[in-house]
Amino acid sequence: MAIGGFTVNGKDGADYGGRITAAVVITCIVAASGGLIFGYDIGISGGVTTMEPFLQKFFPSILRKAADVKTNVYCVYDSQVLTAFTSSLYIAGLVASLVASRLTATFGRKFTMLLGGCTFFVGAAINGGAQNIAMLILGRIFLGFGVGFTNQATPVYLAEVAPAKWRGAFNTGFQFFLGIGVVSANCINYGTAKLRWGWRLSLGLAVVPALIMTLGVLMISDSPSSLVDRGKLDQARKALAKVRGGESDVDAELAELIKASQVARAVAEEPFVTIFEKQYRPHLVTAILIPFFQQVTGINVIAFYAPVLFQSVGFGGSSALVGAIILGLVNLGSILVSTFAVDRFGRRFLFLEGGLQMFICQIALAVLLGVTAGVTGEKHVSKGHAAVVLVLMCIYAAGFGWSWGPLSFLVPSEIFPLKIRATGMSINVAVNFGATFVLSQTFLTMLCHFKFGAFLFYAGWIAIMTMYIALFMPETKGIPLDSMDVVWKQHWYWHRFMKQEQEPY
Repeated sequence: MAIGGFTVNGKDGADYGGRITAAVVITCIVAASGGLIFGYDIGISGGVTTMEPFLQKFFPSILRKAADVKTNVYCVYDSQVLTAFTSSLYIAGLVASLVASRLTATFGRKFTMLLGGCTFFVGAAINGGAQNIAMLILGRIFLGFGVGFTNQATPVYLAEVAPAKWRGAFNTGFQFFLGIGVVSANCINYGTAKLRWGWRLSLGLAVVPALIMTLGVLMISDSPSSLVDRGKLDQARKALAKVRGGESDVDAELAELIKASQVARAVAEEPFVTIFEKQYRPHLVTAILIPFFQQVTGINVIAFYAPVLFQSVGFGGSSALVGAIILGLVNLGSILVSTFAVDRFGRRFLFLEGGLQMFICQIALAVLLGVTAGVTGEKHVSKGHAAVVLVLMCIYAAGFGWSWGPLSFLVPSEIFPLKIRATGMSINVAVNFGATFVLSQTFLTMLCHFKFGAFLFYAGWIAIMTMYIALFMPETKGIPLDSMDVVWKQHWYWHRFMKQEQEPY
C-alpha cells in the first residue's frame, strides 16, 4: 500500500456489467461540451487585453504606461481596473456555484447546465456590445453565472453517467472541451487583433459555444442518479438502460441508486450541515484543497495573461497571441494523454508526475527571467530568451494538462455520497472561483512587485500540494461511486474519521 493511498480492486464494489455504448459516449461528449464556455472565456479575456483598440476605449492608462520607456517589463499591465474586468466573472461564478447545489438537487443536473448556457449567452451579448466599463463588468457577471452553473453540474453529471471503469476518461472530457475553448479563443483573438472592432467580435463570439452547449444538452436525458433522487424512477430506468447497454444489470444498479436516495431522504438533513459531519471530513478537506491547489499552480493566471506575459518579455503583439495559441495546443494535447492514462495508471500517479514537472518549470522560469530581465525588470529580453520562456511554459502546461487540470474536476465529483454530492461539488467549484478571483485580481500586481519571484511563489505551492497528494490522497481509479467509502476506510490517516459500518453512497 502506498503511503498516501489504497488501491481497491473494482470487484470490491458493485459491478453491473456496464460497457461503453454509443449512447454513453454521445451523452458524455454533449455534457462535457459545457467546458467550452469556460475555456473560451479564459482564452478570450487575456487576448483582448493586448488589443490596442480595446485598451484605447477602456484602459488608456495602460497604453500610456507602455509608451514610457522607463516602465519595467513586469509592471506594464499592472491595473486594478483591468484585473477587475478579468476577475469579476469569478465572484459571480462563486455565488452561482453555491446556488447551483440547490438547483441541481431540486431540478436536476440537466436543468442547471441549460441555465448556465443561457446566462453565458446573455453575458456574451452584453460584452460584445459594451460601451463602457460598467457594461463590460455586467457582461462578465452574467458569464460568471454561466460558468458557475455549468462547472458545478457538468462534472457531477459525467461522474454519474460514465461506467465506473472508464469514469476518469469520460470525466476528463470536460477539461478537454475547456482546452478546445481556450485554443479556439486564442485563434479568434489572433484573427481579429488587427481589426478596429476585433475585440467586439472576440467577446461577442462567446455566444457560439454557449449555443453549442445549450442545444446539445437539450438532446440528452438527466443523469439516472438525479432522476431517482427526484422520484422519476421510470425515466431513470430508461436513461440507465440507454447509457449502459443491454448486457448491463440495470435493475441491480437502479436498486442501488434507489437505496442510496432513500437513505439520503431518511436523514432529512440540510446538505450544507451534513457535509460538515466528522465522517465526511476527508471528503470536505479534499473538495476544498484540490481546487485551491489547482489555482496556486498558477495555471489560470498564466492562461488569462499569457498574451500579456509574452508581450511583456519580448514578443510582439501578434507573436504574443501565437505564443498563447501554442500554449493552448500543448495543454489540449496533454489532456488527451490524461484521457488515456487516468484509468490505466490512476489519479495519484498523474498528480505526482504533473506536480514534479510543473515545479521544475516554475523554478526554471524564475531563474531565466531573473537572469535575462534583471532584478529590476528593466533589462531587454531577447527573442531567443523569450522563446525559451515559451518552451518552459509549454512543458509546464503539459504537466498541468494531464494532472491537475482534469483531475481537479474528476476527483471531487466522484468522492461524495449521493446525498451530499451536489453540495460537495458546489463547495469545490466555489473554492475554485474564489481562489481564481484572488489570484487573477492580484497576479499582475504581484508580477510587478515580486517580478520573477512570482514564479517561485507558485513553485512553493506546487511542492506543498505534491506532498499532500503523496500523503493524503487515496486512489479512486475504477471504484464504483456507491462503493467509494472503502478508499477512505482503508486509508492510513482518513480511516479514523469514517464509520466502519457500510453506508450506501
